Amino acid sequence: MKSDDLLLYAVTDRHWLGDETLYAQVEKTLKGGATFVQLREKEMDYDSFLAEAKEIQKLCKAYQVPFVINDNVDIALAMDADGVHVGQSDMEAGDVRSKLGPDKLLGVSTETVEEAILAEKRGADYLGVGAVFPTGSKDDALAVSHETLKAICDAVSIPVIAIGGITQENVSQLSGCGICGIAVISAIFGQKDIEGSTRRLRSATEKMIRA
Repeated sequence: MKSDDLLLYAVTDRHWLGDETLYAQVEKTLKGGATFVQLREKEMDYDSFLAEAKEIQKLCKAYQVPFVINDNVDIALAMDADGVHVGQSDMEAGDVRSKLGPDKLLGVSTETVEEAILAEKRGADYLGVGAVFPTGSKDDALAVSHETLKAICDAVSIPVIAIGGITQENVSQLSGCGICGIAVISAIFGQKDIEGSTRRLRSATEKMIRA
């Protein structure tokens, strides 16, 4: 994985599917320029989750985009995903690394410098830090100040992406924090024009990184 792969990290959500399939929506965001995909399913049974993950993995491979599973290490291993992303409460990062083995990607959600340093020590390849803006996507996400975000980037040697409430309109406010990209849910999948929204958000993110 290159840090460029984390520029625009799309996290799936079934909330806005309507008449579409998740596969179709993921394909739209890949066409729009998403550089990384995380499949997030909180309420799907194992067999359905596994079947869906295999289909979306094929799609991501066609676009040469890394594909990870949210939380579910067993699914990630069963279908040979590129890796897994876990939260603080999902599993100790060290345990996940030992289950995954050395060659899979491990992302960890963090909110403090202490959590970030520990996650890196326990084998994380990248960190997701947030919420950096108010968000409705995760009820328990606390706001992380941009000062804390910068402190985390300074404290670790692995790539850091920001998550939480990020939009095309506010992404420029993250300039200078040291992140290599952003992770979004509603800013892509909650939009009527997923492909166009992805393209515009990628452009805004590239400008923020370069600023």
